[in-house]
Amino acid sequence: MPGALPMWAQLKGAYRLLSCPEVTYERVIAPHWDLVGRRCGEPGLYLTIEDTTDLDFTGRQAGEQMGWTGDCGGRGLYLHSCLAAQVRAWQDDGEPVVDVVGLLGQRWWMRLHDPRNGQERRKDRMKRPRESERWAAVFEHAGGPPPGAEWVYVADRESDIYEALLDCRAGGVGFVVRANQDRALWGEKGHQGHLFEAAAAGEVLGRLEKKLRARKGVAARTVCLELRSATVTLRPPHRPGWKLDPLTVNLVEAREVGPGTAKEPLCWVLLTSLPCGCLEDAHRAVCIYEQRWLVEEYHKALKTGARMEQTQLETPQRITALLGVNAVVAVRLLQMKLLARSRPEEQVEEGAIGGEILLILAAVFGPPTRGWTNKELLVRIARLGGFLARKGDGLPGWQTIWRGWRRLMSMAEGFNLALGTEKCG
Repeated sequence: MPGALPMWAQLKGAYRLLSCPEVTYERVIAPHWDLVGRRCGEPGLYLTIEDTTDLDFTGRQAGEQMGWTGDCGGRGLYLHSCLAAQVRAWQDDGEPVVDVVGLLGQRWWMRLHDPRNGQERRKDRMKRPRESERWAAVFEHAGGPPPGAEWVYVADRESDIYEALLDCRAGGVGFVVRANQDRALWGEKGHQGHLFEAAAAGEVLGRLEKKLRARKGVAARTVCLELRSATVTLRPPHRPGWKLDPLTVNLVEAREVGPGTAKEPLCWVLLTSLPCGCLEDAHRAVCIYEQRWLVEEYHKALKTGARMEQTQLETPQRITALLGVNAVVAVRLLQMKLLARSRPEEQVEEGAIGGEILLILAAVFGPPTRGWTNKELLVRIARLGGFLARKGDGLPGWQTIWRGWRRLMSMAEGFNLALGTEKCG
């Protein structure tokens, strides 16, 4: 915070604000949720992408007042985010053009008990509130899509929870979730095999090439995927005290085949409510699932960009209040970076970024020859934070974007102060 607010009066004011008991995470971020909910109610296709991360404050004074993280070796809190993104168009190759709208919902909690101590019976665990109930819980307050809008819930294997799928179906929300459990299937004569077996035996719809992003320890590569599809009915799991209904879903299996297949070939089995009867539909479901990386990028923007874990605030109440601010800042950073990637040559509207911002960047680096495009704006902001922008450097990372943004905000403040002084004179 001292880096973001170098003036002592501003910094002291921020500390006092965050120390106020009435300033809570929920009150700070609720207007953003409401705005995003209204935006997602407009006609169009929206992806509600969920994932969980942890914020580590081990070794800090505030961390000692927080819960366990990881394998109970750290202290901090967990954060579950539902990021809303709009599919603006579909390209000729079947890939979507996506814009981030914002956070449709988000919640944090602390794991106050050490799960390694003691044994809890499954029957008892199912009777109490559980962390797994966070998946798709956003629709309890956001409701479902109004007429003209389509929402599709997207999540990884941890969200393969029967109740989450039922909640989506009940709320009129579509879903694309990667299967984690080899669930038993249900038919007219009772048990009808298992899910992964049915996916592997599904109808072959065709093959396509797919470029996979680089991941930690895995380089980017192009693979050939064979797509299969099937329709199955899932047998409901046993839950003490209530009975669940069977659920009919479509399956899409995307399996890596052909020469150059990796030692551990890619194989996704997706549970979806979307139609998957032809290659184009199955490919669309796979493309929607691939957008899950957006919520991972959002958490990187929050932790590596806005450096949420580096705050020196001393109490959980102050930290969570600051989280409400930085959660929205991270959305803004992600939106800027994605525009530079998906629509790099699109011209930036002066009113959207501020005329003084463009004047400052032009004064430092010179006016751009092709005008202010999304890519030009992001690169120049990152150059203020140390990005070299050499020919082979690609797009900047979160740390240089954040450092550049902070420096730019200080320069803009000085610009406005000087302008105000000149007017007064």
